[in-house]
Amino acid sequence: MSSITWGSVSGWWLPVCLILGVVYAWVLYRQPVNIGKNFRLWLALMRAIVVFLIALLLVSPLIKSVKYDPQKPLILVAQDNSSSINTFKPAGFNATGFINSLHQLKQELGDQYDVQEFNFSKDLSNGLSATFAGKQTDISNALRQLNNRFINQNIGAVVLASDGLYNQGTDPQYEAKNIKASIYTIALGDTVAKRDLVIGNVNYNKTAFLGNDFETEVLVAAYQSKGENMHLTVTEDGRQVYTQNIQVTTGDFKKVIPIKLTAGKKGLRKYNISITPVKNELFTQNNTETIYVDVLDARQKVLVLYQSPHPDITVIKQAIETNRNFEVKTSLLSEITGIKLADYSLIILYQVSAGSAAPVKSFITNSKTPVWYILGSQTDLQAFNAEQSNVKISAGRAESQEAFALPDAGFSAFTLSDSSRKKISTLPPLLAPFGSYGTATGTTVLLKQKIGSVATAYPLLAFGDEAGRRTGILTGEGLWRWQLAEYQNYGNRNATDELLSQTVQYLTANANRQRFRVYPARNIFDEGENVIFNAELYNDALELINTPDVKIDLKSQDGKNYSFLFSRSGQSYQLDAGTLPVGEYTYTANTQNGTHLFKAGGQLTIKPLNLETRQSAANHMLLNTIAKQSGGQLLYPAQLSKLADIIRKNDNVKTVVYEDKHYSDLVDAKWLFVLIVLLLSSEWFLRKREGEV
Repeated sequence: MSSITWGSVSGWWLPVCLILGVVYAWVLYRQPVNIGKNFRLWLALMRAIVVFLIALLLVSPLIKSVKYDPQKPLILVAQDNSSSINTFKPAGFNATGFINSLHQLKQELGDQYDVQEFNFSKDLSNGLSATFAGKQTDISNALRQLNNRFINQNIGAVVLASDGLYNQGTDPQYEAKNIKASIYTIALGDTVAKRDLVIGNVNYNKTAFLGNDFETEVLVAAYQSKGENMHLTVTEDGRQVYTQNIQVTTGDFKKVIPIKLTAGKKGLRKYNISITPVKNELFTQNNTETIYVDVLDARQKVLVLYQSPHPDITVIKQAIETNRNFEVKTSLLSEITGIKLADYSLIILYQVSAGSAAPVKSFITNSKTPVWYILGSQTDLQAFNAEQSNVKISAGRAESQEAFALPDAGFSAFTLSDSSRKKISTLPPLLAPFGSYGTATGTTVLLKQKIGSVATAYPLLAFGDEAGRRTGILTGEGLWRWQLAEYQNYGNRNATDELLSQTVQYLTANANRQRFRVYPARNIFDEGENVIFNAELYNDALELINTPDVKIDLKSQDGKNYSFLFSRSGQSYQLDAGTLPVGEYTYTANTQNGTHLFKAGGQLTIKPLNLETRQSAANHMLLNTIAKQSGGQLLYPAQLSKLADIIRKNDNVKTVVYEDKHYSDLVDAKWLFVLIVLLLSSEWFLRKREGEV
């Protein structure tokens, strides 16, 4: 539908244009006596219309076009595809039949509704699935992805088919509140716990130190097994190192068992924790849990030097020590006497320069120990520029500016998780020196500065390699703000800790200057997780190169071999080996640079996930709460045929008509020019025929 609107022009111009056209036509056609009266009226009408239209074009009003776009209500069906659905199913439940019934909803609702179908376990996928093979369940993530995918669209209702059990993510009740639509939950699974002994959870430190004792907490549970005796054993590489008998005193029994173990051998140690099955036990796969502990010979030491106390110091120390492989010592620069610098694998200079203390300057000059510079308002920029060549800052005056962190997608020296990258980009700004920044060739930037809303190329966190020494530069202070903001918004400080810990690991890696180094992203991967490798090759001048090809062979315990070729990434190498079967693997990598042959090897483990077997009783109370708080309803699979009628009767589930208004200048209407030309041509032809031209 179209109409004329005048905008800033007065609507009184319309009658003026009309009068102008009539007057012009009257003046032109009142004289010719050779043309009949009726014929003159038709010619005058054409001329009046032409003059009116031309005058209207000069006034230039707007044409308003209105388009009405009806949008059918979206019915989003999210089906839990985790293995717990089929493992602990009630009697008579048929997985294929249920999926067919759920799919029938689309046909029953007909063309008046737009039904979209999804399945989920850890992540959301398109379509329904009857495999029920998911190893993890994250209901809140599925709801979040649905809400984000269909934001600002007409979501009429969400159908959530699940047993209410989740082992990843947050409580789905909170995410469900963000969906502004009724949620209808289909209660799957059985709320009656079966006769079952379970290792519910194991809390342990992934690293320990040689010769030390370390404690592991095991949550054991027993359902419908009152009076039974649970026999708990722990074995290390097949050798029994702990045993205990636990009396089951209730029908719903849970108890945390503290276990003290000794780190007697260096390397990655495997511990099997198991409960002996009892008679008529429903499921025995959840009676066993395997953990891996990396036994280290000694911690690497990190020294933080500073001029005066600052809250950032505590944040740095806490973050680094989340990795038990590192021990942090903090010291005022004035108290450096008595500290043996050679004992440290990394020196962090927090707003100080090495030249401020002769022993520090001498040690850094004569060693290859990595250095991490952290700048701030107390930093002497001239001294900083003189001590390293990776980042140069030209500042006319000692001022600071707020700089937000902007992760660089091209950074490849080490990997930050996607969630940490997203969080870091939303954290408060750091205070960086005001000035012009330059980076040397070979310097890699993980975080760039975003000043206000402007993304710059200035480095916020950068890394370089100077004559075999790795160097890090953080050009801003205020990490304590990051920690507080992250904890306030997300309830943890994982992103800040991961960034600082990964930075330290990267700077201290290869401290002994091995020419060829290959290492996995970590020694233990979860089942179904992609296995990532990194590789570094140094030439005779201890400079990173990646010209030669690097090959790697993985061998499983059962003798199966996997071969891969690394990809070049920056100045190093990376490999995504994809997912591998559960088990323990050894790997051997090799390359050749000139006449030199290099080899490197190690081991890793793919750990099985038993999360879906830790709970056998469905949580229908959670599903009922989600449904009620959204204005929906809980139903059981046998009631699925009623769902279409229930949705139709919901007055909030209805088609929404969106009005789309579009404005354009009248001069853009091409048909108007065509009409003017046709009228003028017709008038000329008729006048010509009558001899008036």
